[in-house]
Amino acid sequence: MTRGSGRLGAREFLDTLLDPGTFVSWDAPPLPVARTEGYRSALSGAAAAAGTDEAVLTGEGLLRGRRIAVIACEFAFLAGSIGVAAAERVVSAVERATASGLPLVASPTSGGTRMQEGTLAFVQMVKIAGAVAAHKSAGHPYVVYLRNPTMGGVFASWGSLGHITFAEPGALIGFLGPRVYEALYDRPFPEGVQVAENLYRTGVIDGVVDVTVFRRIAHRALSVFSGAVRIPDTPVGARSAAVETAVPADAWESVLISRRPDRPGLRDLLRRATQRVPLSGTGQGDTDRTAVLALARFRGWPCVVFGHDRTNQDPEHTMGPAALREARRSMQLAAELGLPLVLVIDTIGAALSKEAEERGLAPEIARCLADLVTLDTPTVSVLLGQGTGGGALALLPADRVLAATHGWLAPLPPEGASAIVHRDIGHAPELAAAQRIRSTDLLADGIVDRIVPEYPDAADEPVDFARRMVAAIGAELAGLAGQSPAELRATRRRRYRRLGIPGGAPTRPPEPAPGEVFRIRPE
Repeated sequence: MTRGSGRLGAREFLDTLLDPGTFVSWDAPPLPVARTEGYRSALSGAAAAAGTDEAVLTGEGLLRGRRIAVIACEFAFLAGSIGVAAAERVVSAVERATASGLPLVASPTSGGTRMQEGTLAFVQMVKIAGAVAAHKSAGHPYVVYLRNPTMGGVFASWGSLGHITFAEPGALIGFLGPRVYEALYDRPFPEGVQVAENLYRTGVIDGVVDVTVFRRIAHRALSVFSGAVRIPDTPVGARSAAVETAVPADAWESVLISRRPDRPGLRDLLRRATQRVPLSGTGQGDTDRTAVLALARFRGWPCVVFGHDRTNQDPEHTMGPAALREARRSMQLAAELGLPLVLVIDTIGAALSKEAEERGLAPEIARCLADLVTLDTPTVSVLLGQGTGGGALALLPADRVLAATHGWLAPLPPEGASAIVHRDIGHAPELAAAQRIRSTDLLADGIVDRIVPEYPDAADEPVDFARRMVAAIGAELAGLAGQSPAELRATRRRRYRRLGIPGGAPTRPPEPAPGEVFRIRPE
């Protein structure tokens, strides 16, 4: 802890995050920016108090053997404020990490802009944000851990640009400091808003954890972000690995089976995945408990995972625009880091409400469709259970589409279709069959590529089914790994262009041509 403050200092953070004895500083002496004797005296006093020569330390080290770049603020040095010298140190470190191809872990704690340097210090946030954006555009991971407190321009620039962002428990985090707010408006800032736990609940950050837990999270995330493949030694059982011809099920029977409350869902698949890192929300103040976002490996293949969470859905809680914005975050993560994207469909339908309409539900579905069709990375969509309406369609476009035996896809639940056609719900079984919603029909129509069998119902064999589906996802990711972004996009567009045209059902993509290939590699 920083002397006498109870706060986690920069060196303590680095000592906890990195493997012992591996930190190597990148810091040159700070730029001489003080223009007055008073400021020079303040800098000297801050250095003596903090034991650092500026408010930021940078360098590199090993995190469980992985070489990473690090940036850590020291709050004891003038409240971690950022002026020209500190900003130059941050930007130089980011640029060096980018040039070296290193993942970057940043841990701000700051009151914001250094007031002694005024507007010139204030605009330094622009160049820091630009350097971070260039680092991410080059395909390198940027991971953020916010410490107490992180305020002002620091939070509004490099503190909010992480691919993933976690925070210290109880940390004060916000834009306008509470003391400034009270001075300007003559009333205290509302309690409980600018705290890490609230920002997690509202979808601004991904989690609130102690730095020792963050070390484990960062290790897992950077392993997934690396794109390296780790094929497990344990083989899949013969029955689990087999690709079998699905036994046709009655459409209405599949609908009823898919609604069983004990049917395994996305969380059951993630329990059989490895190096899981749960994420939360859009990073922009939206979150939806009917959706799950995570990083994970399926049979050793790293990916971003997004899908519907059946355990948190009911007629009063269905997916809204926030869930679709979170889906688009998953697509952006996959694109920026060059990772495959796995989408899991299991929804009773999108929200039907005034709020959903006013917050842009339909436009978000449209954007999801457009983003998925044009995404540069491999995509696998899994029709795990119910596939109702636009909320299901928004996650469907993919290079490969899997379906569980009793997974189904329809524009409305069969009862809704019956109400439109027959003005009652009694014809729902008839409409389910007529609309060809069951997995075997979807396979015949070219919407689905493969059916993962249930014996005879996933709810009766949840563990074996989850393992079987995870193995199937891993196999599809392996099959897509050799294709270039251009090939993926072209094949995907061709696939959906031909749907519904006689003789136009897609076939498995051909072997990739020589040239650019997707970057996943064995480790």
